Amino acid sequence: MKYKLLCLDMDGTLLNKENSISERNKSAIKKASQKGVKVAISTGRVFTSAYYYSDILGIKTPIIASNGAYLREKDRDEVIYKNVLSIDQCRKIASILKANDLYFHFNTTTAILTAKLLYSSEFYAKANKSLPENMKIKINVIDDWEKTFEQNDGEIVKCIAIDDDNAKLNKVKNEIINLGDFEVVSSWNNNFEIMNKGASKGHAVQVLANYYDIDKESIICIGDSENDLPMIKYAGLGIAMGNAPDYVKNQADYVTDTNSEHGVAKAIEKFILNE
Repeated sequence: MKYKLLCLDMDGTLLNKENSISERNKSAIKKASQKGVKVAISTGRVFTSAYYYSDILGIKTPIIASNGAYLREKDRDEVIYKNVLSIDQCRKIASILKANDLYFHFNTTTAILTAKLLYSSEFYAKANKSLPENMKIKINVIDDWEKTFEQNDGEIVKCIAIDDDNAKLNKVKNEIINLGDFEVVSSWNNNFEIMNKGASKGHAVQVLANYYDIDKESIICIGDSENDLPMIKYAGLGIAMGNAPDYVKNQADYVTDTNSEHGVAKAIEKFILNE
């Protein structure tokens, strides 16, 4: 068997436009797992949200959450890797984003810390209404960032900034990149996400590969956005979705169909099930 580890992004990849996993994708993933391939979810989302969708797949999947800042076995209380933002880093990030009037929230592995419900925090709040208690994402609306940073010391893994003004967003994104202290990537066209230096989906896949003693040439990674590029470029076979922008497709080894046309299943069928 050539491929032994399959790492899948969620939004725009495993999930279709209705934020659900198609039956064809589920079937292909289950067949790959039964063949002996280890399947991992790799997402920018918090662990709790990734856990929910991983549970739907009906197989044991390790989870790479928060763009690689947190890696954990799904069905065991075993954290394989964690890379957090320090209090001073959180202060610096918040100061820059406030000065530029950008909406932002910080994430722990299980919670969203926000001054107000907007964009993705509002999305998660609405999603919580239909989720079982153990799958709900904690959303803490706060009014004192300094106190929040101190209370969550050692637990904050990511900050996300969101704005519909792309020019302003890119200006601030570049400002933070130029500091040289953070990993900064976009997962959508109206955001950028900030992790501690060294945290990326690519590095997390490498950690997971070492954990399972799997060679990089035996790994497939599938994604659609800028934050997926580190793992797409690391993998022996990096696959871009048909709905990915050209700059992602151009750096992939193969382009599959879109997330609305079972692109994940088609890639699995081609490279794993028909091997």
